[in-house]
Amino acid sequence: MFRYLLRKSGYAVIVMWGVVSLVFFLFHVLPADPARLLMGQRTDKASIENTRKLLNLDKPLYVRYLYYLNDLSPLSIYQDKDYAKEAGGLTVVGLGKEASLYLKFPYLGRSYRSQRSVTALLTDALPGTIVLAFSAMLLASVFGVALGIVAAMKRGTFLDSFITVGSVTGISVPSFFAGLLLAYFLGYKLHGLTGLNMSGSLWSYDPFTGRTLSVRNLILPAIALGVRPLAIIAQLTRSSMLDTLSMDFIKTARAKGLPERKVVLKHALPNALNPVITAITGWLAELLAGSFFIEYIFGWKGVGKVTVDALDKFDFPVVMGSVLLSASIFIVVSLATDILYSVIDPRVKMA
Repeated sequence: MFRYLLRKSGYAVIVMWGVVSLVFFLFHVLPADPARLLMGQRTDKASIENTRKLLNLDKPLYVRYLYYLNDLSPLSIYQDKDYAKEAGGLTVVGLGKEASLYLKFPYLGRSYRSQRSVTALLTDALPGTIVLAFSAMLLASVFGVALGIVAAMKRGTFLDSFITVGSVTGISVPSFFAGLLLAYFLGYKLHGLTGLNMSGSLWSYDPFTGRTLSVRNLILPAIALGVRPLAIIAQLTRSSMLDTLSMDFIKTARAKGLPERKVVLKHALPNALNPVITAITGWLAELLAGSFFIEYIFGWKGVGKVTVDALDKFDFPVVMGSVLLSASIFIVVSLATDILYSVIDPRVKMA
């Protein structure tokens, strides 16, 4: 177990290094000047040059790359104590010439626009994204598995055909298009009937009552985000259940006179869940990292909306931090999936 986790962690570090490198060079070859974006178009040349020096933009690209890796590393070397304090570093040992080794979380820099820490911005927005992604995935998993089981049990009937057609339609409809339709019809045209809003976050603010929980604002974005994974999970569950129901151990269970419900839920379903779990965990990672347009359409305060707003304002540190956060989520979920396999299916062993 320990060796397996160590090896997977090593792979994760390599993948993250590749993502960090790609993100850094991608955003540092863009023609936009961060110093001018930060100071404004009417700032004098001397102020622009001072800002470029402050941001290390006057140094060669490879030096800036090494500085960036140093900021992201949990163990970093700094000479500037004020900068180390800003990065949240705890002194481990002095290295001479005023340099010290610091222990810290990855430092993502500051927003060009708000001057707030990128970590603080993403941390504030992350709970909204987590709530939205888990709600959409819960909806997709429960209804997707249930519909897949029903379709497999009613194979060849009208109900099976109806579920299959609905699944194909759900797979074909992009999430952002489903979001636009739901926002327009259920949030705008039929607002008086549904009571749902076109936009809004988990928490709403009232000048008299203060901050209040608005769960109803979660309904439309969760449905829009969960449509495609629901359709895919339903199809996978149906296909996997049909394969499992044709196996010999199912025939043996039926021959023993076990009730059909027990045969399906206790014997067939657990053995049919492996591809479904792969889809669920993969989609969960994608929803956590990629609900940008849904959040933007519904005005949902999350990492996606913060990232889209940052792109609109050329706020590169926020966008880079968001990309790295997304990559981290994929890696963690992938590792958790591998561990979950061995728990649910004893046939899967950790090499």
